[in-house]
Amino acid sequence: MPSSPDLVQALSSLPHGSEFRFIDELVELIPGISAKGVWQLKGNEEFLRGHFPGSPLMPGVLMIEALAQLGGILIQTRPAEAPLKNLRLTAVRQIKILGSIIPGQSIHVSGTLQGMLDTLGQVSGEIRDDTGNVILTGAVTLAGER
Repeated sequence: MPSSPDLVQALSSLPHGSEFRFIDELVELIPGISAKGVWQLKGNEEFLRGHFPGSPLMPGVLMIEALAQLGGILIQTRPAEAPLKNLRLTAVRQIKILGSIIPGQSIHVSGTLQGMLDTLGQVSGEIRDDTGNVILTGAVTLAGER
C-alpha cells in the first residue's frame, strides 16, 4: 500500500540520512499523538558485519533509535506548533528488549506522544516483529530548541 503524501512528508521531517534512518515507511500517523512505522533489516547493513558474525541481528540500541525517530516525527508534526530545531534523543526510560530481529524481518514501531514540557517531549512505544511478538518496550525523551 503506497504512503499518502502526508505520511511521506512527515517521514521527511527526520534529519537523518538514509544510511541512519530506521523507518522506511509511516503506515499510520495522528499528528502529535501517535504513529506507526516499519523498517526492514535487509541483511546488507554495514553494522551487521560485527553484530554478530555468522548470526547477525539488529542491535538493541538501533531499535531504541527507531523509536526515537518515530518520536521525532510525532513531536515535529504537532498541530499548531512550529517544528523544533536540533531535536535530539536525550534520555531512554524503562527500555526492555524482549527478543531480536534477524535479516529479512521487519520492525513494526508504534509510539504515542505522552507529553511535552516546553521543548522536551516524551514518547512511549514498542517494537514488534513480523508475527506480532513484542521485541522492545519503553520510552524516550527528545529535546529541541525553538
